[in-house]
Amino acid sequence: MSVDLVSEDILGYLDAHEHKSLLRFITCGSVDDGKSTLIGRLLWESQLLFEDQLATLEADSRRVGTQGDDLDFALLLDGLAAEREQGITIDVAYRYFSTDKRKYIVADTPGHEQYTRNMVTGASTADCAVILLDARKGVLTQTRRHSYLVRMLGIHHVALAVNKMDLVDFSEERFHEIEREYGEFAAQLGLEEVTVIPLSALRGDNVVEASDAMPWYPGPTLMGYLEAVEVDQERMQDAPFRLPVQWVNRPSPDFRGFAGTIAGGSVASGDRVVVLPRGQETTVERVVTFDGDLERAVAGQAVTLTLADEIDVSRGDVIAAAAEPAQVGDQFEATVVWMADEPLLRGRTYLMRAGTKTVAATVAPLKYKLDVDTLDRIAANELELNAIGVVNLELSEPIAFDPYAENRDTGGFILIDRITNHTVGAGLLQFALRRSHTVAWQALEVGRAARAQAKGQTPFVVWLTGLPGAGKSSIADAVERRLHALGRHTYLLDGANLRHGLSKDLGFTPADRAENNRRAGEVAKILTDAGLIVIAAFVSPFRADRETVRSLFGEGEYLEVFVDLPSELAAERDTKGLYAKARGGGLENLTGAGSAYEPPESPEIHLDMTALAVEAAADKVVAALEERGLL
Repeated sequence: MSVDLVSEDILGYLDAHEHKSLLRFITCGSVDDGKSTLIGRLLWESQLLFEDQLATLEADSRRVGTQGDDLDFALLLDGLAAEREQGITIDVAYRYFSTDKRKYIVADTPGHEQYTRNMVTGASTADCAVILLDARKGVLTQTRRHSYLVRMLGIHHVALAVNKMDLVDFSEERFHEIEREYGEFAAQLGLEEVTVIPLSALRGDNVVEASDAMPWYPGPTLMGYLEAVEVDQERMQDAPFRLPVQWVNRPSPDFRGFAGTIAGGSVASGDRVVVLPRGQETTVERVVTFDGDLERAVAGQAVTLTLADEIDVSRGDVIAAAAEPAQVGDQFEATVVWMADEPLLRGRTYLMRAGTKTVAATVAPLKYKLDVDTLDRIAANELELNAIGVVNLELSEPIAFDPYAENRDTGGFILIDRITNHTVGAGLLQFALRRSHTVAWQALEVGRAARAQAKGQTPFVVWLTGLPGAGKSSIADAVERRLHALGRHTYLLDGANLRHGLSKDLGFTPADRAENNRRAGEVAKILTDAGLIVIAAFVSPFRADRETVRSLFGEGEYLEVFVDLPSELAAERDTKGLYAKARGGGLENLTGAGSAYEPPESPEIHLDMTALAVEAAADKVVAALEERGLL
C-alpha cells in the first residue's frame, strides 16, 4: 500500500490508514535486555523517522551512544536526561508507528524493580506484551516478575523475545534451553499464548526480516507476530454489552441521553438493557453519535443512548445487556498494585474510581502480599511502594462490575488519597464477597431520628486529636461533665480504654493505628445512631485516618478538635510517663517521640494548650457547640 498508493491515490491511502486496526503493546524485561533498542529498530525499519530525528539520532549516538560508530537506537526512546546518563529506562516512553497492515502504540517500560508501578501503567491498556531477555543471561527474576504482572493485568498474548542472539553465536541449543525454561514458568502462571522469537535488536535479525544467521528458526519475525496477533478491542466486541455512563446529556427538554464509551459488546435500537446497580430494565430507543444515529455500535465507540422509559440514570451507573447483566456488589476481593511512598494500610479508607463511578473504599483487611519472584503469599498489614497484595474492600455503596479477567474496563479501578487527591494504587476486582449479597442491612422500625427525639437532642461526635500528654482525655472528661450537667445523653470514647477491649489485639504500628481508628469510628457511628453525643479522645496521628472517620458522618455531625501542644511541653505534662518510657527504649512508635503526627489542617476547634487550662479548654469546646446550635 505504501509508497505507490501514496503517490497515486492519497485519499485512498488516508482512508485505508484510518481503517487499519490499532495494536497497543508493551516491551518489558530486565535491565539492559535491549527494550529501547528494539523499539528504536522498529521505528527505524518502519521508515517513519523524520530527517531531523535521524540527524539528532546520529549526533546523539556519537555523543552519548553505546554502540561506537553505529547508531544507538535506544536513544529514540530514552528521552530523559537521567535515562541517557545512566543508560536505563526510568519512565514509560510511548511511541507510534504503522505498517501496511496495522497502526501501533508501543510502551517501553522500565526494567528496574523500583519502577514496577511504571510498568503497570504501560501494561494497563496493552493488547500484548513483548518480554525481552538476554540470551546470555536467560530467565531472570525480572523476567518472572514482569511475566506475572502481564498475566495479572489480563494480557492474553505474549511474545518472548530472546534478544542478543548474536552474542551467543546464534546458538539453536541455547535458544531451545531458554524456550523450555520459560515454557515451564509460563505454564505455572497460566500464560497460554506464548510465542518465543530469537532475535538481535541491534543487528535487526528477526525483527522485521527473517535472519539468515538463524535458518533453524521456522517461526514469525517480531513484526510478523505483531501484525497477526489478536487485538483486544476485537475480542471485547463479542463480550456482553457494557456502557459505563459518563455523562447525562440534556441539551433540551426534549432530549435526555446517556453518554459513554462502550466497554464491551454491542448495542442497537430495540435491545433490552438493565441499568445497574439499581436493576431497572428498559429498551434502547436510539444510538446517537455526533455524525448521526447508528444502527449498531460496538466496544470502543463513544455513543449516547436514549432509553424508552423515564428511569433514573446517573454518572457512574452501568447500562448492560438485560440477558447478560454485570454483577453488583459492595464488598470485594481485589488485587492491588501500590504506587505511593506512603504505604497502604488495613483499616484506611481511600477513594476508589471504577470506570466512571467514585466511591469510598475501606481496606478490611489486607489478606496477604505476593512475592512475585516465588509466587508465595506473605502475611502483611501494609503494602509498600511497588508491592502487590490481595485485599478485601468495603465500599460505601454498591457498584456494577465484571471480574477483571472478563473485562478490564469494568473490572479495573484506581485508589485515590482522600487528602492529596493523588492516585496511590491500581487494582483488579476479582469477585464480590459472599456477604456482599447474603448480609443485608436489617430494616429497623426505631431509627436514629426516633432515638434522638426520645433523648431530646441532636447526636454528633466531638473528636479530640493531639499528641500524647496534650490533655485530650482530661478535656474530654470535662466536656462530658458539662454536657451531663445540661441533661445531655453522652458517651466518652477514650483511646486507652478501647485498647483494653475492642482493640486489645492491636499494637502501635501505622497499620495497627489505622485499624484502631477505623474501629473507633465504627463504634462512634453506632453510638450516634443510638442518639448519643459522643466525645472521642484519640491520638489518631494520621490525617487520612481521621478523614476515614469523618466520612462516616453527615455534614455538621463530626467536629474535629485539635488539642495543640508541642511535644516538649507534652513530655513535661505527661502524667502516664509515656515519653520517659520512650526515651528509655521501653516504648516504640510513641507519637511525638519517634512516630510522626500529622496535625489537622482545618479543625473545627483549635485549642492552644500552651495558653489554656483544661477547664478553660472544655468551656471553649462547649461554647463552640452552642454556637453551632448543637446543644
